[in-house]
Amino acid sequence: MDADVIVIGAGLSGLACALELMESGLRPLVLEAAMQPGGRIATDQVDGFRLDRGFQVLQTWYPAARHWLDYDALDLRPFYPGALVRIDGRFHRVSDIWRRPGALAEMLRSPVGTLGDKLRLLRLRRRALAGDLEHLYARRETDAPSLLRGLGFSEQIIERFFRPFFSGVFFEPSLAVSSRAFEFVFRAFALGDTALPAHGMGEIPRQLAARLPPDCIRYGQRCTAIEDQQVILADGGRCSAAAIVIATDGGAAAQLLGRPAPPTRGTTCFYFAATRAPIDGPYLVLAADGSGPINSLLCPSNLAPAYAPPGQALVTVNCFDSEAAPESLEPAVRQQLGAWFGAAAADWRLLQVYQLRAALPGQAPPVTALAPVRPVRPGLWVCGELVAPPSIHWALASGEATAAAVLAAYRDRP
Repeated sequence: MDADVIVIGAGLSGLACALELMESGLRPLVLEAAMQPGGRIATDQVDGFRLDRGFQVLQTWYPAARHWLDYDALDLRPFYPGALVRIDGRFHRVSDIWRRPGALAEMLRSPVGTLGDKLRLLRLRRRALAGDLEHLYARRETDAPSLLRGLGFSEQIIERFFRPFFSGVFFEPSLAVSSRAFEFVFRAFALGDTALPAHGMGEIPRQLAARLPPDCIRYGQRCTAIEDQQVILADGGRCSAAAIVIATDGGAAAQLLGRPAPPTRGTTCFYFAATRAPIDGPYLVLAADGSGPINSLLCPSNLAPAYAPPGQALVTVNCFDSEAAPESLEPAVRQQLGAWFGAAAADWRLLQVYQLRAALPGQAPPVTALAPVRPVRPGLWVCGELVAPPSIHWALASGEATAAAVLAAYRDRP
């Protein structure tokens, strides 16, 4: 045997699984197709800039993230709790008044919704924070817009705030996502910071991988099949273990299991280099007027200077369209940026485009919490997004829970 347990995939779920197995005395071997850990969570360096692969953030409230990650070492840089929303040709700041009570008067004047809408936010907050996660995921389920309408919110605030803000989280333009998933995310925004590590999101998987022995992870090892207790590699090699855990993204996991791939949602992310940031402060900018392809904009270097070389700024633009060729989408993006920030935007240099057709699993109803872990067949287990809701929290929690189940089965062997 090459290891006690083979974990296929060095994303967050696979890394948490391997660490839990190692800390419990077993010898895991992680096989990763890429040349670095993290799966979808990665940061590239281009011309001195740090580019996260698509719109990625860490919600500091996530219970599993607090357990597994060293926040101090990540040097987290928080966003402002709210957003700048583009409405009728102007930017309006929307604030979480429970975390920024000084912004109450500004929030009451904001055109994002009616006075009644702003009072109803208290009711939504109380609802989303009530009970534990098991209780939240057991609630009667609908889609997010139906939940909001049922709570009395107007179409004005749904279209001017909820849809642009939360559809950018789920990469779902219509926000046709599970009300449970929506409330889970709302809870995360309400109870913690939305943050970036000072040196990019890729620091999160790197921190986890660094806790494993160097020979525990083999990079550049794409797995093509599983036969009994053996993993077949693309180069024809084989690795064997008493137990195997599939911890890849949902599409790759489904392929290994011979199942249909789960639905996904996509995005296209443009990175621009600017001599000066178009906004001041650690804000997420939302488009609520439907005037172009942009959903959101942020300047990571406003939060963490290491995202850009000295004297320059990094601008991130996120679009829902993941099918159009980037070169055909760029003119419309630049036109919208010009309308927002004037002629200076025309001089921004395009650094990189990430066209991510499978950026996230879809989260249309039904969505359930992490189910009790059971083997697919004796000796074969699955963790991660094929069996758990997508998010950093659920990825880590799924890896940990699967490791516990594997350990129990391993110890019960005759």
